[in-house]
Amino acid sequence: MAVLIIVTIVLIINWMIEYSRHTQNVRSIPIRIHVNGTRGKSSVTRLIAAGLRAGGKKTIAKITGTLPRVVLADGREAAIIRLMGANIIEQKYIFRYAAAEKPDAIVIECMAVNPVFQWITERQFVRSTISVLTNSRPDHMDLMGSTVQSVTMCLSNTIPRNGVCYTAENEQFSLLKQVADKRHCKIHKIRPYDVTQEELNLFRYIEHAENVQLALAVCAEAGVSRAVALKGMQSAHPDPGALKKYQFVDNGKKISFYNVFAANDPKSTGRIIHMITDGLKNAETIIILNSRSDRYFRSQQLLDEILPMDFSYVFLTGEMHEKVEAYALQIGIPKAKVIALGEPLTDVIYQKVLSLTKAESHVIGIGNIAGQIKYGAQIVAHFKHKMQALNKVKK
Repeated sequence: MAVLIIVTIVLIINWMIEYSRHTQNVRSIPIRIHVNGTRGKSSVTRLIAAGLRAGGKKTIAKITGTLPRVVLADGREAAIIRLMGANIIEQKYIFRYAAAEKPDAIVIECMAVNPVFQWITERQFVRSTISVLTNSRPDHMDLMGSTVQSVTMCLSNTIPRNGVCYTAENEQFSLLKQVADKRHCKIHKIRPYDVTQEELNLFRYIEHAENVQLALAVCAEAGVSRAVALKGMQSAHPDPGALKKYQFVDNGKKISFYNVFAANDPKSTGRIIHMITDGLKNAETIIILNSRSDRYFRSQQLLDEILPMDFSYVFLTGEMHEKVEAYALQIGIPKAKVIALGEPLTDVIYQKVLSLTKAESHVIGIGNIAGQIKYGAQIVAHFKHKMQALNKVKK
């Protein structure tokens, strides 16, 4: 019994020392930016960090998205190796590294979905001076509640006390403001009115105006001018899951592949598909839905979202494709449009696209980019390499 008491006391003392060290690490970084939201977190984190670096502020960023990364003060990136999966304790080690570098700012993407873990991440690990909420849309509803309002309340856990918050969320802004007011946090709603298409065209990938506007507002809060921050953002390295278009011609057929895997909540995915396909004529629209065995509910949601759309085919790839196929047929997607492929060599998918393309096709990858073998990423890589090879031959 005495040994148990001694061990318990030692553990408590060790925890208190470790907590004190983490608190010192956090306080040593004057600007702490916590980025949360349904979609766009990784992109906005990268944009803010790039804008701050361009403004001369030494900045460390941590991205949780498609591939977990730490963006170093000079813009280089280091992979985060997870031996036991994602864990919010990871944020403590990021602060330990960042504090040793003595940065002016840290921009950290929220890695928690569970509302309790979101609260703990903000209150115990990040303690942000600036909070960012990209948007609030129906996603992870098995953990965050069955309504968009419950999702919003979960996301609001990262709104700090006595801080400032920027959001691009419009429909649920009043709910966010109620929470912010209770915490004496100044909240600002931004709308993408003064980001021009010409400015967006200077990005190397397809970026959303609201992401850029949100990042610009945060950089301005931190003392970096719009012009300087925007230039830094336009030259920054994009997230691997960023919306990109790969276009090429093969055997006289024009193929455009869009990497939409990062927008894996149904509403965001639907908006992007409409953005791509609205107004298209005389072209096939082929949707590739890549599924994970632990995200079956999300695959169902995405099928529900595309059901009323005008598309030519939906390819079902990844894990549990037969189960996803059964659901697609159950909700009324015509059997002739459903092609269940599973996880063949990615060239099999490409050859199927080519055979179904008469003159022009727009191929849209949605769902999960990862999974046990990161099959979605393999699909993206195949189309990217095909574009590079064919365009090189063309030159």
